[in-house]
Amino acid sequence: MVVRFAGDSGDGMQLAGTRFTEATAEHGNDFATLPSFPAEIRAPAGTLAGVSAFQIHFASRDILTPGDEPDVLVAMNPAALRSELPALARAGTVIANEDAFTKRNLQKAGYETNPLEDASLDGYHLIRIPMTSLTASAVSCRPPPLSPTNSGSNTVLRSLWSRSIFPISPPSSNCKSGFANGALRSTS
Repeated sequence: MVVRFAGDSGDGMQLAGTRFTEATAEHGNDFATLPSFPAEIRAPAGTLAGVSAFQIHFASRDILTPGDEPDVLVAMNPAALRSELPALARAGTVIANEDAFTKRNLQKAGYETNPLEDASLDGYHLIRIPMTSLTASAVSCRPPPLSPTNSGSNTVLRSLWSRSIFPISPPSSNCKSGFANGALRSTS
């Protein structure tokens, strides 16, 4: 399976990819990775020029390349979706942080309509997750500086993704207590 995590530079896509790679290795899988950094230094957030991505190809057999086209695209915002969607395999899966698809973010990425709501993603399997809202809920019992911002969404992403593929525990009791209110409870 080939997965590409994409978001703004600074959103933690490299960290999310690295942690997912570590979980993959801990479960005995082979893998190859391909980090991708934006060409512009400090490109404006939410723009195509500022998209950072991390791709991992993993399996229980030998892996020799990071993969040509991802089977899954995790898009943290509209710019990441617009930038990385052309590489996604036909009928691939798009996991989108639906909270980031605001009118302003859509405009910055060059969308006239919301691709999560129009027919432009009909050829893909779309999974909408309110990652920013889940982050806010998870840290609501914590005093500042843990505020409900996009900076923690990659942690929510890693938890959701890792728990769906690998039966692993949160990395610390601090993290575990932060999600104790059931914000990330599985529905299955």
